[in-house]
Amino acid sequence: MSKQRSWRVALLLSFFLGFLGIDRFYIGRTRSGIVKLLTCGGLGIWWLSDFILIASDYRKDAEGQPLRH
Repeated sequence: MSKQRSWRVALLLSFFLGFLGIDRFYIGRTRSGIVKLLTCGGLGIWWLSDFILIASDYRKDAEGQPLRH
């Protein structure tokens, strides 16, 4: 069982470095993080959608666990 990841850290990473996929790497979604990195956050669309999903507390980590507040 891995450590639960912080919602606040994920939100800040998504806002500032989300276009590089760093938020995806943080929550354990490495493969999609690489794709996001190579596409510059899906030309901004994927970056924005991930930011909204994390901010609305909908995004879960790679193990399906909610992000810790």
